[in-house]
Amino acid sequence: MREKWSVPARYLILGLSIILIVALGWYMRSMLQPLIVAGLIAYIMMPFVNMMKSNFGMKHKLAVNSVYFLSLGLVLASPVLFLPELIAQIQVFSNDLVRIYEQSLVFLSEPIRLGTFVFDASDYLSELESSVLAVLTSLPEQALHIIESTSRNAAWFFVIIVAIYYLLLDWDNLREFFIRQAPENYRRDARLVFLEIKELWAAYLRSQVALMAIVGTVFTIAWFSIGLPGALVIGILTGFLNVIPDIGPMVATVIALAVALLEGSLFLPISNIWFAVLVFVIYLVLVNLKNIWLRPRLMGRSVHLHEGLVFVAIMAAVLIQGILSAIVIVPVIASTLVIGRYLKSGILGLEPDLREDLLEKVEVVEKEASEPEEE
Repeated sequence: MREKWSVPARYLILGLSIILIVALGWYMRSMLQPLIVAGLIAYIMMPFVNMMKSNFGMKHKLAVNSVYFLSLGLVLASPVLFLPELIAQIQVFSNDLVRIYEQSLVFLSEPIRLGTFVFDASDYLSELESSVLAVLTSLPEQALHIIESTSRNAAWFFVIIVAIYYLLLDWDNLREFFIRQAPENYRRDARLVFLEIKELWAAYLRSQVALMAIVGTVFTIAWFSIGLPGALVIGILTGFLNVIPDIGPMVATVIALAVALLEGSLFLPISNIWFAVLVFVIYLVLVNLKNIWLRPRLMGRSVHLHEGLVFVAIMAAVLIQGILSAIVIVPVIASTLVIGRYLKSGILGLEPDLREDLLEKVEVVEKEASEPEEE
């Protein structure tokens, strides 16, 4: 029988392994975001795979291929379907911008009188034209940066779509691989912890869908009430983009502001500029109500976290790490608390703090894990 490693040797190898893992993670940190995105998308798609297996009796690989390639086909077909209309709208929008610029030059070429105060902006027209010319001359250089960024993003997109496929195909094997790293006596505990975390993420995704529906409905009603052209489309877009914290609704509102400036209200007797100001004020009121009250309330209840903690966590994630971290920070904190609660029980020598109501589901998972893998 081979001699066991000594205690110092075990600690040495453990320390070196941790250092190696941390160094490797730091070196490959640029890949984390695409892999996180792929994991989220695969997690959202997995229920459809399970539905195909249960409703149509498909093997796992066939169900994965059906859902994956159908979804990929829809994604790739979308630009083909909407690109002609998008180009037409961009052309119309660019023509409107030129018209607004010309009208602004005519307006500023004459003195502006407000009672006894007279403001003559004609002296600044040359500077304005120089600024516009500088922007136009820098467009070729910006186009090169855009092409470079597009090429890099296309490569990451390829990484994401490949990772999604293999995550869907081998998720059960990957889950069992990590669970089997625990000692045999603790594998049922690991599965209970995993299922509790899984339910937290599912509840979080349901709260995201509910938030998107509420935001889309409220903004649609608000835009209809003031006569914004295209209120339904812009409202639905606002709800859909709400999945991207802060940036998503802002993008939709920029579109609403452009429509307000170019088209004006359908029935309010105010100028286009004041109508755009009204649109912006409504956006500020609604988005702050959503950020301060609605989003923390929905997400906090879904993962059993305090509303204040949810608000602070999302804001800190946006400011420190960016949009992607803000999307996942709430369920990550909730998952960390579940793991920490279990570890605390073990450290203090107490009974594991686990949800016993999940035992039936654990037995199902263990049964599936013991069955031969379906091809």
